[in-house]
Amino acid sequence: MTDLMDRPQEAPGRTARTVVIDRTATPPPLAQQRRSLGGVTQDDLLTIGGAAVSAICTALLLFGRVAPVAGAFGFVIVAYVLFVLTYAMLVSLREERPAVVDKVMAVLLGSAAAVAGIALFSVIVFTLWRGRAALGHANLYYRDMSEALPTDPLSVGGIGHAILGTLIMISLAILLTVPLGLTCAVFLNESGSRAAGLVRAIVDAMTALPSILAGLFIFATWILILGFERSGLAAAISMSIMMLPIIIRSADVVLRLVPGNLREASAALGAPQWRSVRHVVLPTARSGLATAVILGVARGLGETAPILLTAGFTATLNTNPLSGPMVSLPLATFDFVQSPQQTLIARGFATGAVLMVVVLVLFVIARFIGGRPAGRVSKRQAQRLAARSARDVERFDARYLEAS
Repeated sequence: MTDLMDRPQEAPGRTARTVVIDRTATPPPLAQQRRSLGGVTQDDLLTIGGAAVSAICTALLLFGRVAPVAGAFGFVIVAYVLFVLTYAMLVSLREERPAVVDKVMAVLLGSAAAVAGIALFSVIVFTLWRGRAALGHANLYYRDMSEALPTDPLSVGGIGHAILGTLIMISLAILLTVPLGLTCAVFLNESGSRAAGLVRAIVDAMTALPSILAGLFIFATWILILGFERSGLAAAISMSIMMLPIIIRSADVVLRLVPGNLREASAALGAPQWRSVRHVVLPTARSGLATAVILGVARGLGETAPILLTAGFTATLNTNPLSGPMVSLPLATFDFVQSPQQTLIARGFATGAVLMVVVLVLFVIARFIGGRPAGRVSKRQAQRLAARSARDVERFDARYLEAS
């Protein structure tokens, strides 16, 4: 139904207009208020706190009064389940279903991250605490156990031979594994041949290979069949077998994340495929490739059985990886902690702490080599890129002048 407004006074020389108002028309919708997807508000903290208090009180009531159950582990599980359910119910009172699902999943993922962080923190603290008596002696880091007896104090002997042996073996394993692993990952992503599927299947199968089988394989081929003696090189080869599938699979995933339009742009400029891989794909994925190398190195550093089979065990320092037995930090830790002597047990936990420090140092070095993520350059890198662009402009101008 429409109503006609009163006509206003018509001015001379002007045409009268009629304003029509439709009262049945639907009014325009109000602008929806945007909901923040990040951050924690005061209401969220109060809701989480209230749900936690309610869950703990309900679990205490169940374990102490109602149900004939007991145990700390069961109490924690029941309290956590009640906490999630209570939190979801409280959020549903003032939020819609998508917001409820989002907040509940955030709580679940945050709980998983907290559990992982607590587990890592507890392992580090426990290792440092049990090895605190040996970590304070300077001789631990540069002496070997050739002149130390099981009953000698911590001021005698050390793990210098294990530290050097670990660095030598992991360096050789990196030299053998990293070029081969990255090359294989590039082949799996850039090659369209049928062999890529077979190679990927073999790599997946090698990922689940037990470490003892890798040690037995190198022991049977390198030592028994070929006749070489136990050495750090043999241990490095067995470590590389365990590191190779981890590096290949991780690098394969990282290279898949490189946008395809970068490859297309490089091909459109006339660059061959090898140049696109060298100057576009690998620099873009450099940070992720460094992470892949870190994962492989961490796997190789923690191996014990292959080292024992291929390099043997020694209490003296050996710097020649081609001859003689050589010991690593994990193998020395295993040998120390199974002793009944408290001094050797403390030395074993100290060896484990040194192993964690070695892994951390290698991680920092790999991140430094890997550089920043794609698209983020430092001031020095920006200056270097600007200088390279200036040289390219000069080269193009020189070619233009020669052609003209």
